[in-house]
Amino acid sequence: MTMIRAMTEQDVPAVSTLLGESWRRTYGPILGDEVTARISDEHHAPERITAELADDNRMSFVAERADGSIAGYAMAEMDPAGDVMLDRLHIDRNEFGTGLAADLLHAVLAAHAGVPSIALEVVEGNDRALAFYRKHGFEVVERRPASHGAEGRSSFIMRRLLSRA
Repeated sequence: MTMIRAMTEQDVPAVSTLLGESWRRTYGPILGDEVTARISDEHHAPERITAELADDNRMSFVAERADGSIAGYAMAEMDPAGDVMLDRLHIDRNEFGTGLAADLLHAVLAAHAGVPSIALEVVEGNDRALAFYRKHGFEVVERRPASHGAEGRSSFIMRRLLSRA
C-alpha cells in the first residue's frame, strides 16, 4: 500500500535520487545523456529541492511505500496571477502501470480545487507522458521552445480545465 502525503525535508534525499533516475531514464534518449545529466544535476540537487520545498507558492507530494521508501513525487507551483503549473510528476520505474502516477496527479488536482485550470510542460518526444496526461483530461494548447535547459527542443504546454466547486 502506498500513501500520498505532503513532502517533508526528510524526503529530500530520496526525492533527489528519484528525480535523477527518472530524468536520466526518460530524457537521456531524447536530449542525450550529457545534456540530461547536466540539467538533472542542476535542477534536482538536494539544496534546490529543499529551497523549493520552503517556497509557499509550491506544493510538493510524495508517494510513500509501507516500508517508508519514496515511490513517487509531484510538485506544482502557483504564479502571482493564480495560474497553477504541474512542474514535476515522477515515479519509480517499478511503479509503472500501478496507478501511482494517477494517484499523485489526483492529489495535486485536489490540492488546487477552485482554480480554473492546471497546466504542464512535456518535452517533445516524451510520448509516455503525453499519453498519460491526455488520458487524464489534459489537452495540448501550445508548442514552444523547451524550458529547463533543453535548448533546441520543443515542448508541449498542456492544460486541463478544473471544475470550480
